[in-house]
Amino acid sequence: MSYLFTSESVSEGHPDKIADQISDALIDNFLAFDAESKVACETLVTTGQVILAGEVKSKTYLDVQQIARDVIRKIGYTKSEYMFEANSCGILSAIHEQSQDINQGVDRSSKEEQGAGDQGMMFGYATNETEDYMPLALDLSHKLLQELAALRRENNEITYLRPDAKSQVTLEYDDNNKPVRIDAIVISTQHDDFDEESTMLAKIKTDLVAILIPRIIAKYPQYAHLFNDAIEYHINPTGKFVIGGPHGDTGLTGRKIIVDTYGGKGAHGGGAFSGKDPSKVDRSAAYATRHIAKNLVAAGVAEEILVQVSYAIGVAKPMGIYINTYGTGKVNKTDGEIAKIVEGLFDMRPYFIEQRLKLRNPIYSETAAYGHMGRKSETVTKTFRTPNGEEKTVTVELFTWEKLDFVDKVKAAFAL
Repeated sequence: MSYLFTSESVSEGHPDKIADQISDALIDNFLAFDAESKVACETLVTTGQVILAGEVKSKTYLDVQQIARDVIRKIGYTKSEYMFEANSCGILSAIHEQSQDINQGVDRSSKEEQGAGDQGMMFGYATNETEDYMPLALDLSHKLLQELAALRRENNEITYLRPDAKSQVTLEYDDNNKPVRIDAIVISTQHDDFDEESTMLAKIKTDLVAILIPRIIAKYPQYAHLFNDAIEYHINPTGKFVIGGPHGDTGLTGRKIIVDTYGGKGAHGGGAFSGKDPSKVDRSAAYATRHIAKNLVAAGVAEEILVQVSYAIGVAKPMGIYINTYGTGKVNKTDGEIAKIVEGLFDMRPYFIEQRLKLRNPIYSETAAYGHMGRKSETVTKTFRTPNGEEKTVTVELFTWEKLDFVDKVKAAFAL
């Protein structure tokens, strides 16, 4: 029987995502000047105010206020009428030194035996329903907002957009669990004030359906067949959306973890990603399990795969690895047997995850909006500066966990 499934996304100007981006910018700056930095940094944003809190063990000193302002400016909060503006917002830092009780469980005389930074379980997921091996509803939700942000920055075809926005896509699946059409699209976008509210609502809906949707179809032709005249559009369904961003809602780091991962498909562990250095397995092991799931699906082991790994704080070896193929397996093995083979292919001790995926590099700012998974792995050059004038330019590889670099090894292991 056919069914509907929905996923949502939020823009880079959403309050929770502002917080994530500030936290991850701090991570990148610490790692750029001291690759061994241990950081757990939380951010709160509200009307005219940013509060930073967390624990750090690092050899470098940063101007955290300036880093936060640069992030806010880049997102687009540059006007006083937003009630949250890069140059004028207050920034309070309550960052302090990391607890030695925690650090002693992570650091070891042998780096290979580095313990997990916390207990917990992490999940990775992949499906062959998109080219990126991501759930389609989430993929579309992200792409709608990325294109909306591009329209806002162009300030050409649509001139009234503000940074805060949310999207939601509902898909219809057939009896074979294949997406066949888009049933509904929800977009709420912050905007400048209009003289007439009824005129405003009509114009925003017309512009988004007539300008944004055709741009999505043109840019992603592989999804064109899913669009149809029967789609139910809910554009700014509450009406006026002038007050937004941190003035409309308080934002916190780590409050959009389903947007960050798989949009409700698969599963999610107990922890968020942003603001954490890679010794925190909440982040590194979630990337590693995504890497495993994607390479397994790409190799043809199954059409859809969920991978779970779990840890005890201070212990290097995982408690266990779990695989679920949802009955889509293409190899003559049980999910338990697949898990045993995976355990031999991928070393899931924290140090080896960091090395395999190059996680001790400043690569995290790019993850903090529009999802940590399903993104393009690419090499970029970034420049960082300290308050004392030290400058560092580094070339880093982004989204290494999205690489299909283990497909041949997987195929060999499963005789595919």
